[in-house]
Amino acid sequence: MALALCLLLDPASDRLVRALWRRLEEQGVPTLLTHTHGRHVPHVSYAVLLAAERQAVLSAAAGLGDELDDEGPLGMAVQGVVVFPRGRAALAGSTTAALATRQARAVEALRATGAVIHRHYEPGHWMPHVSLTTGVAGARLPSVVEAVSDRLPLTLRCDRAAIIDTTDGTTWELTCVP
Repeated sequence: MALALCLLLDPASDRLVRALWRRLEEQGVPTLLTHTHGRHVPHVSYAVLLAAERQAVLSAAAGLGDELDDEGPLGMAVQGVVVFPRGRAALAGSTTAALATRQARAVEALRATGAVIHRHYEPGHWMPHVSLTTGVAGARLPSVVEAVSDRLPLTLRCDRAAIIDTTDGTTWELTCVP
């Protein structure tokens, strides 16, 4: 079991990302649409947990609204594509001071449960992004950038949050947007 605290996109933003996934899949580029269990949703991960006690994480996440005074939905400007190791490409989101603060607070609340945070999601190392590809050969990356570039710039709106079990897609929606 691997858990993640994720911001979920509003319906219009969700449709936009799913359209990009379909466009890439039609070009033979694997996306989250068909990756692993096939239950992936467009999202921005605040934290990926390498080890965690599920009930403790769910309790801590449920308390984030009280602790952080639920700051509500947020917009994330996307100006380009970022490429991560092993052919993973994503929409690159802007990191505002407010967003970085929200993410850091959420990570610290999860860490307080004893959860082990993946190093790429540590405050100061985290980069907000929405995954597009799950592993594409380097020679195919220009086609990914081309498929996305005519849609940029754009603003995605995150209006919900959830803890997601990344192994099977089980989702526990939160009542707040940390």
